[in-house]
Amino acid sequence: MVLPRAVVFGEALTDLVQGTPGQWKGYPGGAPWNVARALGRLGVSSAFAGAVSKDSMGDEIVSQSKAAGLDMNFIQRVDRDPLVAIVLSSRPPRYFFAGDADLFFDPDQMPEGWLNHAELCHFSCISLARQPLADRLVKIAQEAKGAGKRISYDPNWRTLMDRHYREQTFTTMTTLADMIKLSDEDLRHIYPGLTEYQAMDELRALNSQAQILFTRGEHGMTLHTPDSQLDQPAIAVEVEDTVGAGDACMAGWLAAQMLGIADLKERLRFSAACPSISCRHAGAHAPALADVDGLLKLLMHT
Repeated sequence: MVLPRAVVFGEALTDLVQGTPGQWKGYPGGAPWNVARALGRLGVSSAFAGAVSKDSMGDEIVSQSKAAGLDMNFIQRVDRDPLVAIVLSSRPPRYFFAGDADLFFDPDQMPEGWLNHAELCHFSCISLARQPLADRLVKIAQEAKGAGKRISYDPNWRTLMDRHYREQTFTTMTTLADMIKLSDEDLRHIYPGLTEYQAMDELRALNSQAQILFTRGEHGMTLHTPDSQLDQPAIAVEVEDTVGAGDACMAGWLAAQMLGIADLKERLRFSAACPSISCRHAGAHAPALADVDGLLKLLMHT
């Protein structure tokens, strides 16, 4: 068995989004699953490690996981209610979560020897704020770090993240991570009242060596390394939907490194192209490598 290079842990869910009042659309999603699926479509051998329901919602997640080329040995099916995000409105954001299938992920059911083969483990979003899953994932992150694997972390702030998350889980994961993505929205919730640079000082006090990718949506992103700072503007496209754009950016950043793009500026451009492609589509669209390459080549000739 050829095991994946990247394993993404956490939740997969269905976004039920209300557009006009009483009109709902369902989209498979969940930040970790979005990242895993995008990594697969970007050409990185990847897996999503999480539990999904045995109903039609879980079936759709499994189907799209297969289509993205993910290692299906890491997805667990459980006879529980599907995890659903009920999105009453996008602007302003009003949402809540229902279901519990994600909470029944069992680390002991993962393929034997997976940690020996994995190079990268990624963690993010509400899976780190929902017990007992959160404690299981933090333990996996600690074990992976101890085994010399690279850890990436995207807090992806949601309303159910409480004081315990901010003071303990966030601190622990930031300390473990080699790569951290933090959006301007994350910063406002985790470090209320601080500027970007004040927040970077706080992060550096926890972890002096991590690469920190700070994203500002349409206003671009900045990569903070221990000894440099690089800016990357957003790549303008006609926007259909911004759902999952941050996850596409995270996947792009991780994929660029795993695909062997050594230059940090080139990695940033690759990462910026991924959310731009995602935003052209409704729902959390996973960009494909050919589309990213095509957009970047187009930019070179304009």
